[in-house]
Amino acid sequence: MNALRKYFTPFAHPGIGATLILVQVGLLILFWLLSPSKIIPTPLEIARAWNAMAANDGLLIELANSALTILKAIAWSSAISLAIASLSTMSFFKTAARWLTSLRFLGFAGITFLFTLWTADGAQLKLWLLTFGMTAFLLTNLLSTVDSVTRQTLDYARTMGLGPWRTAYETIICAKLPEILDLVRQNAAMGWTILSMVEGLVRSEGGIGTLLLNQNRHFHLAAVFAIQITILVYGLGQDYLMKLLRDAACPYLRFSQLNG
Repeated sequence: MNALRKYFTPFAHPGIGATLILVQVGLLILFWLLSPSKIIPTPLEIARAWNAMAANDGLLIELANSALTILKAIAWSSAISLAIASLSTMSFFKTAARWLTSLRFLGFAGITFLFTLWTADGAQLKLWLLTFGMTAFLLTNLLSTVDSVTRQTLDYARTMGLGPWRTAYETIICAKLPEILDLVRQNAAMGWTILSMVEGLVRSEGGIGTLLLNQNRHFHLAAVFAIQITILVYGLGQDYLMKLLRDAACPYLRFSQLNG
């Protein structure tokens, strides 16, 4: 009984076992099946819709196309944001970097025509719209990470005889690498939330977002749920792989967590 009470005690750490996860998933499915709502489709209806779309609408192919676009956008947004955040350590670029973060308030509908003029085809347009949205938000978080570098840390780097560029590399890229990789993970997840908007604006290139909007427009709820669950499962897998990448790049995190 005491062990069970720990699961309902604030700040207790009894551990999350496979049994607890299975119980929670089972309760969720049971609540879903017993739900009195007639609007939410049943698991069987969703499974049938998923099979139909996989066989007839190229669901998995569209998912692969969207996933490839997301991966490219992650790479571009990470490189651009990290470069600008690093340059913000210089006074000349700091104000410009702060100004660029305000671009996250711009809607895609108002700037699509500019990117249409700057890109050669629909695939580039979709990629750069997605990169633009992801870069604005990632840059905002990376600038906060840069600001978190303390004066004591900078002074210590100088006493070690490090020059300005080496100090920036050691205090930001090296010291903040786990935080940076976590921010990239969060940004990758956010990319999926804006993917349907971007693919809705560039329907000629298809993608799972376009498929989702088409099914939603015709009020095919079972198909909508099937697509959303597919994105969720893929997104969780992507997030887990990125976590493994972070742990591989920063193996010392495991020891600090154990000691903490």
